[in-house]
Amino acid sequence: MSPFQLFIDGQIFRDAQGRQVTLRGINVAGDSKYPRHPNLPSHGSDNFFDGDNVSFNGRPFSLEEAHTHFARLRRWGYNTIRYIFTWEAIEYAGPKKYDEEWIEHTIGVLRLAKEYGFYVFMDPHQDVWSRFSGGSGAPMWTLYACGLNPRKFDVTEAALVHNTFPDPENYPKMIWSTNYTRLVCQVIFTLFFAGRDFAPKAILDGKNIQDYLQDHFTDACSHLAKRIKEAGDLQDSVVIGWESMNEPNRGLVGWPDLSVIPGEQKLQKGTSPTAWQAILTGSGRACEIDTWEFGGLGPYKSGSMLVDPRGESAWLPADHDDSKYGWARDPNWKLGKCIWAQHGIWDPSTDTLLKKDYFLKHPKTGKKLDYEGFTNTYFMEQYRKFRDAIRAHHTDCIIFCQPPVLEVPPSVKGTPDDDPRMVYAPHYYDGVTLMTKKWNRLWNVDVFGILRGRYLSPAFAIKVGETAIRNCLRDQLAAIRKEGIDYMGDHPCVLTEFGIPYDMDDRNAYKTGNYSSQSSAMDANHFAVEGSGMAGYCLWLYMTSNTHQWGDQWNGEDLSIYSLDDQPLPLPSLPLLNKSTSSLQKTDSSSQRPSVEMSRVSPSNLRETLTTPSITSLPSTKNPELTNAPGYRAAEAYVRPSPITTVGQIKSHGFDLRNTHFSLTLTTPNATKEEAPTEIFLPEFHFAPDNIHVQVSGGKWELTVADGFDGPLQTLRWWHAEGEQSLSVAAIVKRKQALGQAAEGDDGYLEQCQQNSCMVM
Repeated sequence: MSPFQLFIDGQIFRDAQGRQVTLRGINVAGDSKYPRHPNLPSHGSDNFFDGDNVSFNGRPFSLEEAHTHFARLRRWGYNTIRYIFTWEAIEYAGPKKYDEEWIEHTIGVLRLAKEYGFYVFMDPHQDVWSRFSGGSGAPMWTLYACGLNPRKFDVTEAALVHNTFPDPENYPKMIWSTNYTRLVCQVIFTLFFAGRDFAPKAILDGKNIQDYLQDHFTDACSHLAKRIKEAGDLQDSVVIGWESMNEPNRGLVGWPDLSVIPGEQKLQKGTSPTAWQAILTGSGRACEIDTWEFGGLGPYKSGSMLVDPRGESAWLPADHDDSKYGWARDPNWKLGKCIWAQHGIWDPSTDTLLKKDYFLKHPKTGKKLDYEGFTNTYFMEQYRKFRDAIRAHHTDCIIFCQPPVLEVPPSVKGTPDDDPRMVYAPHYYDGVTLMTKKWNRLWNVDVFGILRGRYLSPAFAIKVGETAIRNCLRDQLAAIRKEGIDYMGDHPCVLTEFGIPYDMDDRNAYKTGNYSSQSSAMDANHFAVEGSGMAGYCLWLYMTSNTHQWGDQWNGEDLSIYSLDDQPLPLPSLPLLNKSTSSLQKTDSSSQRPSVEMSRVSPSNLRETLTTPSITSLPSTKNPELTNAPGYRAAEAYVRPSPITTVGQIKSHGFDLRNTHFSLTLTTPNATKEEAPTEIFLPEFHFAPDNIHVQVSGGKWELTVADGFDGPLQTLRWWHAEGEQSLSVAAIVKRKQALGQAAEGDDGYLEQCQQNSCMVM
């Protein structure tokens, strides 16, 4: 039995010794969204449309670089990796043309992840379908298969693509996500999930486009799973599972009226066409379209503008050479004409909408479809196909089921899909912070509560004050977890994406080195997930090539905890502790600290320590405009203590950054075994071993510094009796100095910490 194999016990994970395992994870790496050869971040336009001649080999990083990145992440306390890859990376060259060199490289990276002791689950990532529709994921040829012409997406606004935007460096923040409600995504997600029912004429190689696309996506992922199995040393020993397609979308399925923006569409920014307007502009017609901005209280209508494609069409012309990829298109599926016109939804000769409610009902059953109906039918059909294909090669793998974001999960509780090796894998972002790129300490909104109809008016969902905001984030995540249990059954819930934008306040931190806003936002998010009762999380994002100028090199996003233009977190080289100097055996709640001599980082010597950081990286340029005051990217908020393995079951745990205090409460029917105690990651960044106060309800504890991972890793091991037990760890000496100084008169959570004379690092 592999020591890394995870077992599911109701809502928690357990290791081979029966201890609860907390997944403290990170998404690795954002670089995997775009090719390495040539290097094509989203703002790059050179040979962009030559999408069949690229390579992702070397993503997310080279084997030589992997040691640096994995060592860094382990030193920061992460034990889990959500491994990002795209369908395009496997099958970019054409249908069934797999890149075996990229697969070999991936296997090599996974072997190194095994050496560093990570749990890994594979994430077939996509955002708004493809790089060529403004995101990442599917190969370019899938757009041609659907009859679409990527070279005309800009003029028709069928998709807003970063590198075709007039000024890529000022690409509007988060506007890429509006592509889900523009023509390309509305068409292609409808075809992918429900083409058989809503586009029966769309036949390619004798298959409906739904089956054609799903089969290729599933087969590509299945082929990778097969090659990982054939590697012989990865399944269950490092690769513990697979996640379903990232952030699936219903397209137009369940749309009640194509001429109206549905009430549940909360995100509007820039031009915001109705589905009918998107159909018209996609076929070359000019339309006056409402424009929206995102303000302090959410989206608001700002005006309108004329979108005039001047006769250009987002559909391939009738004379397009359709032979390149070797498929045979059914004669009844005509190029040069909108797929929805071919199904009688509108009349191009008069520009008349004929069936505005075409997508409202299931064509075969006549039953009305809403998002919940989509999830329980079309999403689940595709999910089962993917799950079964992966398990054909990895029998015992955990499947992380990710339904559409913030939608009601599928109702599978008590059905054959109530799979004992399934995990509920939702995503959650603080939308106000993400869209405005500002940490608003004054108010926030219970978005999840609004979506579930818990307020008579959205005004009642506003939470005032930073404490209320933090509690609101926690309560939303707890509600998401509970909803998963109610609908999907007794399964672990792992938040596989959450994070914060680092380019807040017009990138002020990059000019000053003051990351206090980012630290407050990051701490609030971690406070929320720790208090939610979830079984684990994966923070978005680790990016190896983040810079202050271009952020994550993708659509203007800037969420990476690491940047080439900032100093990596300095960590001391602690000597290995032995049991005689680090162990305290107690039978009551009193405690003391170990007396050891060793180097450490504290607020008083932090600046000096930074002269030789433990892991160095070159800045993106010698003297970049925004890097005159490099900071540490709110490291004090994400490098935090956490349970690793817990005997029994965790009742609560959390880290109080304000007071540098960690607490854990557990309950267990059995006392700990000598060889398998409760273990807690205790970063020396916060808890230097000669500056901690440990208090336990009973038993004995030991502070150990294990050698490895390019340096020592500090762990607190605790042997305790059965029943309810508690532990707390606090820094003894608290100092005022922090990594960044807040702006004058702008006292928030982190600044209050400093005023309260506690140690914040």
